Amino acid sequence: MVKKKVLVTGADGFIGSHLTEALVRAGHEVRAFVLYNSFNSWGWLDHCDPAVKGKFEVFAGDVRDYQSVVTGMKGCDAVLHLAALIAIPYSYYAPSSYVDTNVKGTLNVVQAARDLGVAKVVHTSTSEVYGTAQFVPITEEHPLQGQSPYSASKIGADHIALSYYTSFKTPVAVLRPFNTYGPRQSARAVIPTIITQIAQGARTIKLGSLEPTRDFSFVEDTVSGFMAAMDNDAILGTVTNVGSGFEISIGDTAKAIAETMGQTVSIVTEDQRIRPKDSEVERLFASYDKAQKLMNWQPAHGGLDGFKRGLKKTVDWFTRAENLARYKSDIYNL
Repeated sequence: MVKKKVLVTGADGFIGSHLTEALVRAGHEVRAFVLYNSFNSWGWLDHCDPAVKGKFEVFAGDVRDYQSVVTGMKGCDAVLHLAALIAIPYSYYAPSSYVDTNVKGTLNVVQAARDLGVAKVVHTSTSEVYGTAQFVPITEEHPLQGQSPYSASKIGADHIALSYYTSFKTPVAVLRPFNTYGPRQSARAVIPTIITQIAQGARTIKLGSLEPTRDFSFVEDTVSGFMAAMDNDAILGTVTNVGSGFEISIGDTAKAIAETMGQTVSIVTEDQRIRPKDSEVERLFASYDKAQKLMNWQPAHGGLDGFKRGLKKTVDWFTRAENLARYKSDIYNL
């Protein structure tokens, strides 16, 4: 592996912080692009592994501002672009902010990469762009369906990124993770929602729809997918899925978490947690054949057994008192 100077946008977030740590451990020189704020908060990087603390550079900026992106990107060999608004429920209330951050932000990243001659850009997509599966396992050829403002903004962002490859030969690849979970994930996601409610004493768990299935991918696997994509030119100008190759319903996920935590729970459905009918994605189940063939990548936490191992690691992290205290399980997190 060639050591690189890597810019990670969204480095202050869930996946971005794990990716930043992994890149540092692998010996890369890392610049962590975090969202500027007057608190000088670096998000999850404020709580990073002590073994990597102080071994990466932090740049505070905003992907919505082109000059900010250019300044943060100067001197970098590769860009891993994860900065985005990702909460689906909030996209119903603030759709224009999703266009500004996800579409315009991505435009700024690929334009800056073109202007600066960056050798590689990996843009982050999402399995939500597929909408409810028309066939499974879902390959990269599956039709795209914008069933929420969030997913529509990501479809736009993906095509902006790919257009810079076809139009200008900017070296862009699109990585499409399925439902990533693990330590540090926001409580707006279903797995932390369940874990934190149980950990804080609830035995009646409040959820939305229980029937939809998801392909849950442990964060370590998603991170290894980004690192494989960064080092692989065979996927330039294309989309590549990374997932677990396994689907499970939300209801069965709740049961698996309760079992992992040694608890018996009941579930109630709250109307505010249910998406509009035609906006709900009913089924996601990944094919990662392309990633395996072209990037020599496969999940270490695939299948039901891998999912249970990932859940155990996730539960262990969330149930530490100092971590659990950061979450508000008694309210609905958008």
